[in-house]
Amino acid sequence: MKVTQSICFPLLLALQLSCTAQNTELIAEGAELTLVADRFDFTEGPAVDKNGDVYFTDQPNDRIVKWNAADNTVSDWMTPSGRSNGLYFDHDGNLLSCADDKNELWKIDADQNVTVLLDNFEGRKLGGPNDLWVHPEGGIYFTDPLYERPWWKHTEPQIEERRVYYLDPTTKEVKIVASGNYGQPNGIIGSPDGKTLYIADNGKKKTYSFTINEDKSLSDRVLFADMGSDGMTLDNLGNVYLTGDGVTVFDKTGKQLQHIAVPEKWTANVTFGGRDQKTLFITAMDSIYTLAMNVNGVR
Repeated sequence: MKVTQSICFPLLLALQLSCTAQNTELIAEGAELTLVADRFDFTEGPAVDKNGDVYFTDQPNDRIVKWNAADNTVSDWMTPSGRSNGLYFDHDGNLLSCADDKNELWKIDADQNVTVLLDNFEGRKLGGPNDLWVHPEGGIYFTDPLYERPWWKHTEPQIEERRVYYLDPTTKEVKIVASGNYGQPNGIIGSPDGKTLYIADNGKKKTYSFTINEDKSLSDRVLFADMGSDGMTLDNLGNVYLTGDGVTVFDKTGKQLQHIAVPEKWTANVTFGGRDQKTLFITAMDSIYTLAMNVNGVR
């Protein structure tokens, strides 16, 4: 394990602001991108708990790993993990997982007891739930792209269309909320008031915003950014953080504010951690990074 190595990068044109050439409204003064650990194969799915600790996945090694915010250490939390990908905590403190081993949605309690929330849609296996977000009223929105996995026993997709679904917390009914002409819907995040949902189509390199209606359906699709995202998060100002080539920050109108360079071929996902949620936590290839921020995450 390699722990707490500070790294900083030069200014890459006007749009690629490094950790020293900062937008200080967002990034803490003098803060540097810090490598926390790089002993993984592919990191994904960071989710923050009530204490500010972050759980993330190392999918090729079938494990969920915990970052302890108090001492900046990482340790295995659950293995095997159903090939968990995207993670998110529900309102009761359970860890929700896009369990890619059998194309399922899981609920994992503090004792690592697993409840399978969903294993099919209308009798057919899902393409592979990838990322998810929990609405303030408890329902789960999740993306269902298709990235074929070497551990799957089925060879052909049972659902051809790539979609976004909503799981009702009371009725347990699953309904399609976004479909038609999507490449690979991937990253997803919603506003804390439960009124806006952002969905990235990483296949077509677009990110859209939607209005969340009273019945939890989606309407008013608007192109938010002309780029896709593997994972995403929001800060308390309503800024949206997209991933792929480092981390790119947009304000709520879709104006680009910042590009945070990350020295990896791919940045998969991002969230805010720490007790005050002012630590930007980044998963990228075999590594995880942190960056001190002036803004904070929201739940």
